[in-house]
Amino acid sequence: MAKILAVTNQKGGVGKTTTCVNLAASLVATKRQVLVVDLDPQGNATMGSGIDKNSLENSIYDVLVGVIDAQGALIPTDPAGFDLLPANADLTAAEVELLDIPQKELRLKKALADVGTIYDFILIDCPPSLNMLTVNALAAADGVIIPMQCEYYALEGLSALLDTISRIVSVLNPKLKIEGLLRTMYDARNSLTNEVSAQLVEHFGDQVYRTVVPRNVRLAEAPSYGLPVLKYDKHSKGALAYLALAGELIRKQEQVAISA
Repeated sequence: MAKILAVTNQKGGVGKTTTCVNLAASLVATKRQVLVVDLDPQGNATMGSGIDKNSLENSIYDVLVGVIDAQGALIPTDPAGFDLLPANADLTAAEVELLDIPQKELRLKKALADVGTIYDFILIDCPPSLNMLTVNALAAADGVIIPMQCEYYALEGLSALLDTISRIVSVLNPKLKIEGLLRTMYDARNSLTNEVSAQLVEHFGDQVYRTVVPRNVRLAEAPSYGLPVLKYDKHSKGALAYLALAGELIRKQEQVAISA
């Protein structure tokens, strides 16, 4: 079965979608089969993968409300190389409609069970809030990747997210673990960045990825071309960072498999 990872942070603008799309493309470059689930009504992961969110026949909305199964909504992306369950503004309505559906928190988990054997990794791009969509992602996931900037309010926001994850573990998904904390938009010249980074490592130890994602113009430009940065400029610092993250993620998974 696929390793399902929710890429989430209740704080916006920390690089969730950037991480989801570029980590997926980097995992594909290591010959892994990958599915990206866009669970944000803004549809940024969809557009950043080269798919027009305004001309979708089916989307993750249709999957969640039971109109179609996950297999029927999948779209292959080219040249990124991963499959996509796309999203657009229709997904906003899913939150209201899910309220009247039994086991509403488990709709995504059940949908992904149908395609779980096809992939090595499933990455879920979560919205920047704790709503029913995020709850569905955390209920379906094996692990959580938390992208975060090393800035003043970062640790406060992280505390709230950890409380949320703890509640999900106790009520819905006892196997859910923090896969790793990813430092994004990293500027080593900034003393506050270095201070917050050191605090993260002190508090969370091995849960902090060694890989850091720097501020990078190419990384910021790539989504406007509907490409992961690896396909836009494979020699850029952003592309190299996400390739390193993919390698670190795979090594972690292999170590866990050996110890088990």
